[in-house]
Order: sequence, then structure tokens, then C-alpha cells
Amino acid sequence: MTATPAAARAGADACPGALQTHPAADGALARVRVPGGLLTAAKLRALAAAARALGDGALELTSRGNVQLRGLAPEAEADLGDRLAATGLLPSATHERVRNVLASALTGRTGGHLDARPWVRGLDAALCGDPALAALPGRYLATLDDGRGDVTGLGGDVGLLALSPETVALTLAGADSGLRATPDRAVALALAATRAFLDERGAQGGTAWRLAELNEGPTRVAARLDLTAAGGLRRAEVPADGLPRAGVPGPVGSAVQDDGRVALVGVVPLGRLSADQADLLARVTAEVQLTPWRSVVVPDLAEDAVDDVAVALHRTGVVFDAESPWTRVTACAGRPGCAKSLADVRADAARAVATGALPAGGARQHWAGCARRCGRPRGEVVDVVATGTGYLIGEA
Repeated sequence: MTATPAAARAGADACPGALQTHPAADGALARVRVPGGLLTAAKLRALAAAARALGDGALELTSRGNVQLRGLAPEAEADLGDRLAATGLLPSATHERVRNVLASALTGRTGGHLDARPWVRGLDAALCGDPALAALPGRYLATLDDGRGDVTGLGGDVGLLALSPETVALTLAGADSGLRATPDRAVALALAATRAFLDERGAQGGTAWRLAELNEGPTRVAARLDLTAAGGLRRAEVPADGLPRAGVPGPVGSAVQDDGRVALVGVVPLGRLSADQADLLARVTAEVQLTPWRSVVVPDLAEDAVDDVAVALHRTGVVFDAESPWTRVTACAGRPGCAKSLADVRADAARAVATGALPAGGARQHWAGCARRCGRPRGEVVDVVATGTGYLIGEA
């Protein structure tokens, strides 16, 4: 995808947050950042309660592992902010839109070179603790990859990729910067790169939404980083080749954790999780992880509890079959939530799945209500775009 030049960004980034909502056809839309997709049961219950009391009764999972609430009344922002702050979901009112942090699915439980969860906590705290970083655009994204290669290819402005248990690479706009750190110094390197991105953005006019939009962005940001061999920071003699591309799709099903317990990974069709489903999840585990593939990791299950949990969630519509077409279908909000949409794409996509009538031979596809293709995932995806009289399949 060709990057948009910074000069083409005529307006400020209006990416919604929990306090700065977006007016949609079905009411205001709030986006709650969930760094690393990690949600305790208490936080999940709080989001479910907010969806019932203030929104349309559901949570939408986004491609950045965040949560959206739809159908909010215009005066609901203050109440939502109070609810989120009370449960730790809003640690900074000034920085809440820039807390976009993806982490490897199942990290710290199975796979990967290391546990990326400490990186999530460290980077989020550092972002919120620096007043200057409140000026980051709301589309800033950090990817924290434990080495399994699942989130590095998802378009992060700044990323960490564990190359081994001892060596971490810094990625900039998805490319290897050639800069390296030890795991304990990796967050400091990512934070320095984030500040360098903000500085370079300012030097180039301050309108770019993403690092890739800057003129020679990765090169110039890397050049701003003053590194020495001290403190575990260094430059690689040869940058890594063939960095991981966007995973298609993420993990689905069950995985035995390193501690012998089991994690379930279930796809939430079209990313719409009802408040009742969220409450059920909060009852069966102490923490869940939301993934960029609009699925949810239910970890730390005793072996004798796995079947009961899987059946209970499956009855509500959560999908654990890796061959299910729901692992390959996404959609924008469509009608009635979006005034620009030319069709109820979610209903049409669901009908196509139910009847076995998916276009393009059931290939990975994104249904969109208009040519903007909102919510389109990265990677190879067939576009199914509403025209008002039908759908265009695979048209650019």
C-alpha cells in the first residue's frame, strides 16, 4: 500500500478515543485502548457494564486489539470516562488515544523467545508518563513481538522483535532499523524511537499520521537515535532480512501452555462481542487477551475445564474451528451504524457465511459499505465493496 505524503493530511487526526468520541449514524462511538490486548476479568466486566448502560449492549474488537462502544448518547462521554478511570482502563486522560500497543498472542504462555507482557506494561507507563508524547497522532502504533513473528508485519510505527532470548531488533514502519537492544533495554529503545518519530514529524510539518508517511521516515528517525554500545544498545552489522509479514489469520483453537495449562483462542464473528459474552469470559478466566484478528485468548485453563469452557463459549457464537469461514471474513460497521454505507454489510456477510455463499471461493475477504473500506485488515484480502445495487468483488 502506497504511503500518503504528509503534505496531503489537511486536517488533524480525528481518531476516536474514550473521551473524544466519533459521531456515527447510530450514536457516538468510543474507542478504548487496551495495550497488548490484555484485560483482567474486572476490566472486562466494567466494559460489559458500560456497553449495557451507555451503548448498544456490545463491544467491538478492533484490528489493533482495542475495544469500541457504539450507540452512545452525546452526554455519555463523562460517565464512560468515570467508569473507565475507576477500573484502570483510563490511566491518562491526555494520552488515552496514543496507547496503541499490540503484543504477540499467547505471549508469556507458550511460544516466542520471551514474555512481551512486561514490555507492554513498561511502554504504556512510559508513554503516559511523558507529557510531550500526548502530541503523538492517534494512529501511532507500537508492535511488541516476542519472536513468533505474528505482529511485526501489522504496520507498527515503532516495533520490537525478539530475534533470540538475548537480542531484540527495533523496527520502524515495519522495516528493520538495524538497531539492537537486550530485552531489558528494549522498551527504552522503543521509547527513544517514539520520541524521534514525534520530533521528525514536527520537523516535516507535524501533519503526518504515521511514520511511513514521512519523507524517508525510517531512515531519518533511526538517524536521530544516538546510541552507544553501553547499556545494551547497539547497531547490527547486518540488518535482518525477511522480517515476518502480517499473519493470516492468527491462532485459533487450543494451545498447551508451557506450565501445562491450556489456552483457548476463539474468533468473535465480525468482532462483535456481546456484553453477556464478555461477562461469561470474565467468569471463566482471570485475564483475556484480545488479538488484532478479532479473536480472544482465554488462557490458564485447567485441562479438565477446557471442554466445558469451549462448549459454553461456542454456544454463544465464539468460533474455535481454524477451518471456519469466520476466520477469513471481516467487515466494516455498515448500515445502520454508518451513514456513508450503501448496505448492511454485516448482515450480508453473515448470510453468506451461513449459506456457504462467500464470494472469491471463500478466500480471506473484507466486506465494506463504501469505497473507503474502513477496518480493512493488512495482508492479502479480497475486497467485497457495496455499490448500492450489489457488491464489487476484488476491485481496487
